[in-house]
Amino acid sequence: MRKLGVLLMGALGMIGLVAGTSTALAAHAGSTCSGTLASGKYHKLVVPAGATCDGTEANIHVRGGVRVGEGATFVLGSEELGADTGKIRGGVRAKAAASVQLHFAHVSGGVRMRGGNGFFSTVEDNVIHGGATINGYSGFWLGFIRNKVHGTVKLNNNDMDDPDANEFVTNTIWGNLVCHGNSPAPQVGDSEGQPNVVTGRQVDQCAGL
Repeated sequence: MRKLGVLLMGALGMIGLVAGTSTALAAHAGSTCSGTLASGKYHKLVVPAGATCDGTEANIHVRGGVRVGEGATFVLGSEELGADTGKIRGGVRAKAAASVQLHFAHVSGGVRMRGGNGFFSTVEDNVIHGGATINGYSGFWLGFIRNKVHGTVKLNNNDMDDPDANEFVTNTIWGNLVCHGNSPAPQVGDSEGQPNVVTGRQVDQCAGL
């Protein structure tokens, strides 16, 4: 089911890009991305409300963080390509985004996703310093898989349509793992994942996961 979701989202993204592509230019003081994201250095990267920023094949170095607006989609890397996508200092922040797909990045400053509704979001194969929070996202599928996180992870109140969703597995977390109010409850799903390795407490729905 997860693979199907990735393919469908990719097709939808390509339709949007063909309709009108603009590329964020590297090294600008505050770059806005709506369209294809170019590899390079950025001071700060902003995805405006409703826009799609496609960095599937990008490698970026961001000094001032990534900010994703309401109804926007931010894609960095992919599970299929498996390539390093660079470094983001200043964290990743998404407020009411449609989709955040973050792969193979080194992030300092944490990952924070609050609210939002879209087909799917996923945070996979990243090294994250500063913890991670995904709270109140709704849609079809959500994953938090194979990340190495320095700091507490909070995955709360995420309401998905797919009974196979909320796959929170194979993470190594130096901190606590807290899960409340997710529907469905966090699970392995079809990821064939392994139990999370957590140095702190595993709370509520993620106890023993």
